[in-house]
Amino acid sequence: MTSDSRIIFLDVDGTILAHGETIAPSTIAAVRAARERGHLVYLCTGRAAGDINPRVLDIGFDGAISNGGALAVSGDETVLAELMPRAAVERVMAYFDEQGTRYFIQSHDGVYASEGVRSFIAEFISERRRRHAEDLSTVALAEDVVAAPRFAPVEEADLDHIAKAVFVSSDPDAVEKTQRALGDEFHVIPGSMPLPTGANGEVGMRGTNKGTGIQAMLTHLGRDAADAVGIGDSWNDVEMFEVCGTAIAMAEADPQLQRIAGEVTTGVLDDGIWNAFVRHGIIDPETAV
Repeated sequence: MTSDSRIIFLDVDGTILAHGETIAPSTIAAVRAARERGHLVYLCTGRAAGDINPRVLDIGFDGAISNGGALAVSGDETVLAELMPRAAVERVMAYFDEQGTRYFIQSHDGVYASEGVRSFIAEFISERRRRHAEDLSTVALAEDVVAAPRFAPVEEADLDHIAKAVFVSSDPDAVEKTQRALGDEFHVIPGSMPLPTGANGEVGMRGTNKGTGIQAMLTHLGRDAADAVGIGDSWNDVEMFEVCGTAIAMAEADPQLQRIAGEVTTGVLDDGIWNAFVRHGIIDPETAV
């Protein structure tokens, strides 16, 4: 590894994946070229490790931060593994059950859904594909990579091994209401599902986020935050932007997130990762796609 190598953290949904469906060939080429040049490239996602599609992993990464910072793995080594206390999980579930809110809870290995989530997500994916069919057909892309999430019933979850919760609601104020109800103990943020109506959000323990996961990884690797590059598009990327010396938002990100990052690359289907890597000298612009 060269002294001027960078350590790069990439969000998955909306950064590597477009509309939750496809990976641009330039993204695959950029990640592989960066690693060939001695840079380290890690996934940094809100997904559970067991819910990251194998085709995303097949791009090739040095490791991953998953569950919104609760798990950090470098190669075969676990750097950080945090769980929500059982009482905290039970409090979150009880709140959503009382509100009639659909939700799923994530262990490091899998996802467990409450009643109605499967049909809701299936309908969401179908509608998303319909809305973005033209976008996806006009760009030369890899084959669709993400099918409907693999949910087990929430009753099968081991509540002693849960790291995060996600909720979906027809109520547009659901995130704000959840913050008021649970914000004393939990980190509650807007989710990354682009729902046509309603709202979705993520719930984790206070003090656990992508930024803390990155800090643990940097300490483990003996690297400085100035060497870190973080690229993302969602509210769970804020702490990543704050920690990394170079923070880059995707073109599709909320304007406020773009201001927090301070730099914006092109869209996920418009070679966003590739262009960011070229701009910062991580890869050669002549690298073949």
